[in-house]
Amino acid sequence: MAEENDELTLEEEGGKGGNKMLIIIIAAVVVIVGGAAAFFLLSGGDETDPEAAQTTEAEGGSAEAAQDSGPVDVGTAKYVTMPRPFTFNVPGTSRDRLVQIKVQLMVRGDNNEELAQKHIPLIEGSLLKAFSTANADALATAAGKDALKLKAAQEVQKAVIDVTGSKIVEEVLFTGFVMQ
Repeated sequence: MAEENDELTLEEEGGKGGNKMLIIIIAAVVVIVGGAAAFFLLSGGDETDPEAAQTTEAEGGSAEAAQDSGPVDVGTAKYVTMPRPFTFNVPGTSRDRLVQIKVQLMVRGDNNEELAQKHIPLIEGSLLKAFSTANADALATAAGKDALKLKAAQEVQKAVIDVTGSKIVEEVLFTGFVMQ
């Protein structure tokens, strides 16, 4: 009788172990298939960007002509992040405000990116000069923020041209803007 109970217990454990193994195998297959599907969906193909083709055609050429015209390097856009946000007070009609702006610089090409990195202190000084003329009432509007970005870009370009002889920074971008 005891031997029969032992045999039944072994058979039941073998059945449970087989089910566990089957579940683990199915889960592994699902993970592998899901990973492969995600890889193929997220990895880009050799398709051309439709927006780039439209802008090239709007400029007077076709996408194929732009690709076949040879190595015309205007430089790819690169973004240089300023190491720390700018925090400053601005006067307003009712009260002064505290402003914090995170800035990135858009440059073209690797050479200009390296030059911008090299001249960060000069660029920071130029940005502070531009930001010191801001007014809280103007910064409350989108037009005021755009005007400040334009003035900042002009100040940075002027300072950088004086040192390097070329306009390294194409645009100043505000990636974070908080006014209290």
